[in-house]
Amino acid sequence: MADIRYYDVILKPVLTEKSMNEMGTKKYTFLVHPDANKIMIAEAVEKMFAGTKVKSVNTMNLDGKNRRRGLVVGKTAKTKKAIVTLTEDSADIEIFEGL
Repeated sequence: MADIRYYDVILKPVLTEKSMNEMGTKKYTFLVHPDANKIMIAEAVEKMFAGTKVKSVNTMNLDGKNRRRGLVVGKTAKTKKAIVTLTEDSADIEIFEGL
């Protein structure tokens, strides 16, 4: 397994209608590094966003989609998504405020 630092774990937030509705219950969705595990994800969230405490992490592996351009058939890259639940006394994540 590659040497993954905490700042390499979280790639970007997922901003969909469903993920925006879950923010009211302190659940945040991120695209994460495919080799990251739940412990690494929880550690990265707590280090990157001050005042947050992770209650649980749920992960899902997503296969790439089939894409076609003319006769050439290919596949997009696999991704991994993580839903991070924060504790009740935890601070909110700032990048999602005002959305």
